[in-house]
Amino acid sequence: MITRRSFFAFAAFFAAPFQVRAEEPFPINTKDAKAVAFKYQMQEVKFETAEPEGTLVVDPKKCFLYLVQGNGTAIRYGCALGKSAKAWSGEVTIKKMKEWPTWFPAPYHTQVKPDLAKWLPDGMPGGPDNPMGARSMYLYKGDVDTINRIHGGAKVSDIGRKATAGCIGMLNVHIVDLYARVQVGARVVMQEKKGLFG
Repeated sequence: MITRRSFFAFAAFFAAPFQVRAEEPFPINTKDAKAVAFKYQMQEVKFETAEPEGTLVVDPKKCFLYLVQGNGTAIRYGCALGKSAKAWSGEVTIKKMKEWPTWFPAPYHTQVKPDLAKWLPDGMPGGPDNPMGARSMYLYKGDVDTINRIHGGAKVSDIGRKATAGCIGMLNVHIVDLYARVQVGARVVMQEKKGLFG
């Protein structure tokens, strides 16, 4: 039985179709988009905010990332966020964007897993095994790199969980879509105006 709510959710999903190119150098598993719980699937939703169109707003409690569309709507994606010790809040800016980026382990990565030091200083090349996934957006506070990213590579089981070291992790199919809709200079607002970048 199709309820009024499910009909509009279904229609909203197709109002914001995936933007995935056919010529990706590595495969993008589009089936992941339907493998996550429905609330974490990409969908257009009502979203009242004073933030201007093009702003990314992250809800750390519900593990949602919103791309503000204006007119009281946003495209919502499920995401994985930083564990409590790595959580942050405040406002940052996307200063760089890369496709299939090279990953450079941060000091806290090598402290936990010393074998990751093999990827220094040149980094791990982009590809399906790279933890940054298909796309990365680099988050800066002024001119300072926060070392946090919005990136792909998250597993279906990570979405909706506090499962990262401070980054905003997304399914590859979702980060590819978001990347096509966002530009360098976009603001990212992590709700709750306090924390590392508040």
